[in-house]
Order: sequence, then structure tokens, then C-alpha cells
Amino acid sequence: MPKETAVYTHGHHESVLRSHRWRTAANSAAYLLGELRPGLAVLDVGCGPGTITADLAALVAPGRVTAVDTGRAILDQAAGVLAERGLANVEFAVADVHALDFPDDSFDVVHAHQVLQHVGDPVQALREMRRVCRPGGVVAARDSDYAAMTWFPEVPGLTEWLDVYGRVARANGGEPDAGRRLLSWARQAGFTDITPTAAAWCFATPESRAWWSRLWADRTTDSVYAELAVRGGHASAERLTAIAAAWRAWGEEGDGWFMVPHGEVLCRA
Repeated sequence: MPKETAVYTHGHHESVLRSHRWRTAANSAAYLLGELRPGLAVLDVGCGPGTITADLAALVAPGRVTAVDTGRAILDQAAGVLAERGLANVEFAVADVHALDFPDDSFDVVHAHQVLQHVGDPVQALREMRRVCRPGGVVAARDSDYAAMTWFPEVPGLTEWLDVYGRVARANGGEPDAGRRLLSWARQAGFTDITPTAAAWCFATPESRAWWSRLWADRTTDSVYAELAVRGGHASAERLTAIAAAWRAWGEEGDGWFMVPHGEVLCRA
């Protein structure tokens, strides 16, 4: 496929949005919070259902947030979240991060969470994020790193899940191990003032284990990812069913533990 063309591996099945709606600025953008203050103009790239967007909007009000994603349907969901929270300082637009339809130097902060792992050309995406960021502003990107994910106990089906997911994501034009590459990509995009960090989600309580395992079990059999895995010959429907069962079994472990590491970069424009 062309370099800038990539398929969003997860899609917007309910099991995907279940995890996206859990995200907040506190658990998914803590590295950025010290840069935010009232009155700033923020671009939130790949806003999804808008829960992080809403937090950013509250923190910079009366400043404005522009939230963009690749489809109108998910933007409508995000608008609903903002309306529920009574936040009126957000506008929405369909956009391609490789070619943002905004003038140079439009925003004080440009943010992308779990976006660069899914795009065809992450360096070009960061160049565009840099272009629309004002001098002295920041471009912030955070992405998970699948190969660095780890869990206990070592259920074989989860090892197979990681292998299948990686093959599907790369066949779709993405890079599932984006977290470790963010610093390199940012340098290639022309940034010189970069603060790289790392942070992790951990699912180890009975409630969080059950939630995490069930949503991945559902994704494995019912989401766009499942369709792409079968269509691309990466796994049969029967294997995906077995992997989903492994997820559910892991979730029932009394001492189960799962870590999702993330790379982060704060780039001064």
C-alpha cells in the first residue's frame, strides 16, 4: 500500500471504544499536563470518543481545542461527550494527519495519543504536527509498544495474540511497536528540543483484569481487527476464538498482572 495509507487496525467496535472511553488526561497524557494553561489553542489529533479531549478542553478554557479524526461518526460521539460535560470550547473536523488542513503556526499545543502507531508515515505526520504548532509551543505524542507488553501468568494464547496482532497491524501499514520509535521519528521530523519519557498502564486488580481481558477477548472475535486477521490469513476464526478464550482465562487468574508500556515525546517547536 502507499506509504501514507494505513488501515486503522482496531476499528470502532464497542470493545474498542470501551477502552478508549476509559482514557483521561490523567492516565494517558500526564506528561503533557505541565504544559497546559488557560487560554491556549490545542489541536487533538485522533481524538476518538473525546474523553481526553474533554479533559484538555477543561484545562485550557477559555482557550480552544480543535479535535480531529478520520471519520465523522467518531467525531459525533466525541461531541456528545463534550456536550455531556458542558464544554463549549471544542470544535471538530475530519482530517488526515499527513496533510492537516490548518495554516502554519495555528496551535500552541498539538497532541496525539495512540495515533502514530496506526499511520502510514509517522515522520510525515510529525512534520505536519510541527508545521501547525506555533514557535515555542509543544508537539506531544504517546504510543504503546506491543512487543514490550508483559503479563503473568504466561498464558500461551496471549503469546499467540501478540504475534497475530503484530502481523495484522504491520500488514495494515502501521507499526505496533511505535513507543520505542517516537524519539527517532521526532528527530527525523526535524525536532531538536525533545523530552522523551515512558509510562505504563497496569491491570492487576480483579476489576481491571476482568475489564481488560474481556474487551480484548471481544476485540479478538468481533472487531475490525478480527475481520482483518482472518481476511489477511493471519489467523483462522477458530484460532481467534481460542485466543479469546485464553484472554478470558487469564482474566480469571487471581494473581494476573498485565503491563502496557508507552513511549512519550514532548517536542518544543
